[in-house]
Amino acid sequence: MKRASLIVIVTVFFFNQAFAQSVQEKLDAYMQALTKYAGFNGSVLVAKGGDILLEKGYGFRNADAGTIHDANSVFQIGSVTKQFTSSIILRLASEGKLSLKDTLSKYFPEYQYAKKITIENLLNHVSGIYNYTQNADFMQNHVTEPLSQTSFWGMIKDKPLNFEPGSNYNYSNSGYLILGYLIEKVTGQPYERVARKYLFEPAGMTHSGFDFTHLASPVKSVGYMALTKDAKTPAPIVDSTVAFSAGAIYSTVHDLYNWNTALNSGKIIQKKNLEKAYTPYKQKYGYGFGIDSVFGKRLISHGGGIHGFVSDLAYVPEDKVSVVLLSNKPYQLSVVERDLLAVLYNQPYKLAEEQKEGKVDTATLNKYVGEYELASTFKITVVQVGGGLKAQATGQPQFDLFAESENIFFYKVVEAKIEFVRNGKGEVESLILHQSGANIPGKKIK
Repeated sequence: MKRASLIVIVTVFFFNQAFAQSVQEKLDAYMQALTKYAGFNGSVLVAKGGDILLEKGYGFRNADAGTIHDANSVFQIGSVTKQFTSSIILRLASEGKLSLKDTLSKYFPEYQYAKKITIENLLNHVSGIYNYTQNADFMQNHVTEPLSQTSFWGMIKDKPLNFEPGSNYNYSNSGYLILGYLIEKVTGQPYERVARKYLFEPAGMTHSGFDFTHLASPVKSVGYMALTKDAKTPAPIVDSTVAFSAGAIYSTVHDLYNWNTALNSGKIIQKKNLEKAYTPYKQKYGYGFGIDSVFGKRLISHGGGIHGFVSDLAYVPEDKVSVVLLSNKPYQLSVVERDLLAVLYNQPYKLAEEQKEGKVDTATLNKYVGEYELASTFKITVVQVGGGLKAQATGQPQFDLFAESENIFFYKVVEAKIEFVRNGKGEVESLILHQSGANIPGKKIK
């Protein structure tokens, strides 16, 4: 999940003093405002044409200890891991050790749909395989425990396909776990050892690895589900066997910059194969990479989210631009990525400004109290406490809501709003959760 403190924003025009600012100063000023007013917490690297323009940390690495982020802070990167997995697969294919057209029946014949699904289907998220991270009980209660390959197959083996392989798109962590198991079967080595040999070592990634739980480092970041001056909720560390080849890597902004540089210079895989990875199949997704455009230029990027951490790694091939964003709290990094690129390309961007809280009378607040169902397994309960509202989502702590207007409230611990909706009689009948670009309705059931 990608969340951040809600903010009011103002468009920045390049007048007067702004003209005197260097690009480096503008980048840092943007991040400083984001940290002060919008609760950004993490490390950032921005580079263009081989020159690093910004490499810096903001906020707390460990809030309890009072340690501050710098460029060396280590974070879990979640699903950015997928491009590492896809790169290994492409290397193995170029060495003739597998074919992207191979079906899973060659490697996992016991899986009932193995004959229908190819390696390429897994890379593109078009396999239709059930996504194990949709298992609510597992995600809420068991992610800190080791997950064996046998247990993983047990979770998905009896689940029907969501669609015929190749006919549709559904982002699947299961598919990338299977790719990791396949890599181990083909090479006869642990996934981590293969990743270090094929990827980390040639890229010069000396501060990256997999077992974040047991990492002993003074620059290891504490992940938070919420982190403000009023709330600190540390997140459980997801075991590396749970996220595995779909999301277990930990890294630093500089290591990921080294990765971008090595990958796009042909050090990791042949450029013709990289171009295949950068070719969208469905939903602007290639082999472990998202493909889009920004300011008329091709953009290669991927985000990641894992308990207490979010990440965003972007690359503009035309200008050799890298943007690396790592945070140890939920945050909507795609917006930050876009704004940092706007600074580089002299486009309008937005500076954070302090959000002003409004006042709503008690009688109106009482009408919002209740339980709202957004999905069969996801509800939000709203209560009134001490003249204000608090909301608690399924499996999450209770957090304060602050009035933006009479019917729209915002969180300070995450980037999200709740909008209460009335019917023609003036009765509150539902809410809409606005978060990470999504607008999710929920009917009032109590």
